[in-house]
Amino acid sequence: MEETLTNAIHWITRAVEIGGIAIIVVGATVALLRFLLQLARPVADADAVDDFRSSLGRSILLGLEFLVAADIIHTVAIEPNLDSLAVLAAIVLIRTFLSFSLEVEIEGRWPWQRAPRTSSDRT
Repeated sequence: MEETLTNAIHWITRAVEIGGIAIIVVGATVALLRFLLQLARPVADADAVDDFRSSLGRSILLGLEFLVAADIIHTVAIEPNLDSLAVLAAIVLIRTFLSFSLEVEIEGRWPWQRAPRTSSDRT
């Protein structure tokens, strides 16, 4: 019974990992195709590069969230020991740093900072 549960959790972890990878790959592909379509227009959009970077960054962020979830499931459910917990902590710290860096790159501000107010917000 315990072996069956361990195998099921292992496959669930793999499915979540594959989902995270698929999100990154599909998101990057869609962002690239949208970027190429914007460049192909007779009058190229001045914000095409910024839109591409933003779309790519968002897909990477979402994919990273899935990969962190898979690591947490694997560590907590399959290998609950101090060594695997230390590895999980390192992975989460690195991925959190990447997430914050991507968020700053996409939004131009830290996640805990308020978005700048626009003239339409004041009315």
